[in-house]
Amino acid sequence: MVGLKFLISILAYAKAMYMTAETLFYIILGILLLEFAVETLLDVLNARKFDDPVPPELENLYDPAEYRKSQAYKKANFRFGLLSSGLSFVLILGFLLFGGFDWVDGVSRSLSSHPVVQSLLFFGILMIGSDLISTPLSYYHTFVIEEKFGFNKSTPALFFADKLKGWALLLVFGGGILALVMWFYQWAGTSFWIYAWGLIAVFTLFMNLFYSRLIVPLFNKQDPLEDGSLKDRIEAYARKVGFGLKNIFVIDGSKRSTKANAYFSGFGREKRIALFDTLIEDLEEEEIVAVLAHEVGHYKKKHIIVNLITSIALTGLTLFVLSLFINNPELSRAIGVSEPSFHAALLSFALLYSPISELTGLVMNYVSRRFEFQADRYARETFEAAPLISSLRKLSRKSLSNLTPHPAYVFVHYSHPPLAERIRALKKA
Repeated sequence: MVGLKFLISILAYAKAMYMTAETLFYIILGILLLEFAVETLLDVLNARKFDDPVPPELENLYDPAEYRKSQAYKKANFRFGLLSSGLSFVLILGFLLFGGFDWVDGVSRSLSSHPVVQSLLFFGILMIGSDLISTPLSYYHTFVIEEKFGFNKSTPALFFADKLKGWALLLVFGGGILALVMWFYQWAGTSFWIYAWGLIAVFTLFMNLFYSRLIVPLFNKQDPLEDGSLKDRIEAYARKVGFGLKNIFVIDGSKRSTKANAYFSGFGREKRIALFDTLIEDLEEEEIVAVLAHEVGHYKKKHIIVNLITSIALTGLTLFVLSLFINNPELSRAIGVSEPSFHAALLSFALLYSPISELTGLVMNYVSRRFEFQADRYARETFEAAPLISSLRKLSRKSLSNLTPHPAYVFVHYSHPPLAERIRALKKA
């Protein structure tokens, strides 16, 4: 609470100082340069650990040929990541330095005089432009890198169908929320953040409840798990721990990738467990139950509710801080937009706010890693440690995951603990 008050007082002081557009421009430029440098450094540090000795807990996970393959996969992704992040950095830097955002704003204004429509066009042009540039990279990653290492099961037709569906969802949900936020701003002024927060909170709750029912079917086929020994084992475990479970679904993840997964979604009557068909193919039945015990642990330990509340609270904080600055015309001019507007100020604010987002992301990742340990412990206490360990080893081997990540990279990017740490914690008991 003290830290939050300190942050707000600093932001209020900055507002009172009313920084010029030139000062804000150089701050944004400095933030972009620093973030790119830090991310590149972390990637390089992580890559230097690729050839480190495998931790004792993971010995014999791969045979020599498989380990060479995993090393090659990590290095290919490292090189691809440097290329894609470097390209993104150059593009946004070019837009800042050469008036790209002002040009997009001009196009938006030439197409409509309504401020809400202008905002939708502004962000729509940026999003579509960004996606058109990133799509060839994504295509290459899927059909060259993932294909080369035996992961890809998608087709070009499915790849582009997914893209079109993603654009449609972004138009409906992203465009709709942005339009309502703009309307709140025009109606309530700087108090818009309260109504926008309520809207986003309701939307977040809705998506947590009904994502699997409404969105997943647009991309994947979901079938109830067939009667049999696996379903009997899962239901027996659920009864044992007092976990009411009626919805167990199998997702056809194999039509896109050989990588396996399982997840828990929703709460109350809408809670469901989803198993990828690849998971069922790769694991023994007791290993699948152990994985589900881990997911049930997240539910029983209230991790889903905590994450939901935290996400909504951080959204409220961000919107409140935005309301302090949104009427400052220097925000728009800082990114080169000559005529101040809500959408230009919003984009400029997002760039300026990114260091705070990074800090909150670090905290959230740390908490997430703690939650993973807790869910593992729950699975160990209510089921068994051995099948969970063997399932983690199999899934890691199948996905060619990094066994020797750099601690700094883990601290910044990992929402799950490294495999060796999880196994060490499970064995410790």
